[in-house]
Amino acid sequence: MIRVLLVDDQRLVRAGFKSILDGEPDITVVAEAADGRESLEAAREHKPDVVLMDIRMPVMDGLTATRHLLEDPVLTGTRVVILTTFDLDEDVYGALRAGASGFLVKDTEPEELIRGVRVVAGGDALLAPSITRRLISEFAGRVARPGPSPTLNRLTEREREVMSLVAAGLSNDEIAKELVLSPATAKTHVSRIMTKVDVRDRAQLVVLAYESGMVTPRWLTP
Repeated sequence: MIRVLLVDDQRLVRAGFKSILDGEPDITVVAEAADGRESLEAAREHKPDVVLMDIRMPVMDGLTATRHLLEDPVLTGTRVVILTTFDLDEDVYGALRAGASGFLVKDTEPEELIRGVRVVAGGDALLAPSITRRLISEFAGRVARPGPSPTLNRLTEREREVMSLVAAGLSNDEIAKELVLSPATAKTHVSRIMTKVDVRDRAQLVVLAYESGMVTPRWLTP
């Protein structure tokens, strides 16, 4: 069973999301919170698999709460999906940098909400091919004079090639086809890369690829 914490300062939004998610046999909403501070308390108490986190709230905003939550050693198994009204939002980009596994716009279709929770709970990042890459392109492209990250020196040439393809939005199957590998080998490469550069998932990997200068914003223009 996938355990979800809903965090939004609007009760009607939480009620709508709860109704959708609780209707699925493999998902249950274990708690709700109306601001970031409440979300930290609820997360520590219930240890959810996925937190759906609003970005703008009173008391403590979603970006700050995400940072605290993902730094908490008690919550290493918890993943965060940001909820936002705007797809191009600098705070959402900041949350991805902090370790959020993706984001959803609040008017997303119920099927996309359910799929997103399952994808993130399964250990993958929620990278909508056009919107998320456009978001990262928009804000990572503003980083002044990006320089190579020392962590990238740990990667082999093949791993750098795979990381560039991840940043370009390719799935493991697409990477396998591009490099003439088996899908299992492509998946192993991606997992090893994330371990070497110390990121939680593909979303952070894409951000790192941009900010290190490995790829440039024009690569991810939809």
